[in-house]
Amino acid sequence: MNNLILRVLVLLILTINNSIGASNIMILKLKDGDVKIELFSDVAPNHVERIKKLADNGDYNNVVFHRVIDGFMAQTGDVKFGNSSNANFDLNKAGMGGSDLPNLKQEFNNLPHDRGTLSMARSQDPNSANSQFFICFKAAPFLDRQYTVFGKVIEGMEFVDKIKRGDENKNGSVENPDKIISFKSL
Repeated sequence: MNNLILRVLVLLILTINNSIGASNIMILKLKDGDVKIELFSDVAPNHVERIKKLADNGDYNNVVFHRVIDGFMAQTGDVKFGNSSNANFDLNKAGMGGSDLPNLKQEFNNLPHDRGTLSMARSQDPNSANSQFFICFKAAPFLDRQYTVFGKVIEGMEFVDKIKRGDENKNGSVENPDKIISFKSL
């Protein structure tokens, strides 16, 4: 009897741990394939909450990668001006907008900006992150503790690598950019 109770408890604990872990996994659908992302709610809880809210509301669907610099990063997430299926879409303004939600206070942490890192974009004000984020193509240690790292690609980085690059002479601005097809919790 005790053995049966012990087995049930272990199964229950494993089930709870798996469901908690799954709640921090997102799927970013790109033109070339699905990208699996782990979110770090332990070090950036408010940023993770924001990303999940906007993603699960469908706000990131059809948002373009407006700034993509080869060997550095791909930036997206302007839900105001960067949504290619929205009446407000303006590629010249993409990167200047955000959501209707208030800006976030920084949650700088000790996680490095390695290849595949997701981090929040912001203006000069450290407390100005809103909806925009970027994915690092390679390590960018000069960004460490200057921008809030909130996640990391755990599968499908080869699809991120295929995002259309921008013009290096125009700060990575992209003509006819790739976009997020969908972004949602697993």
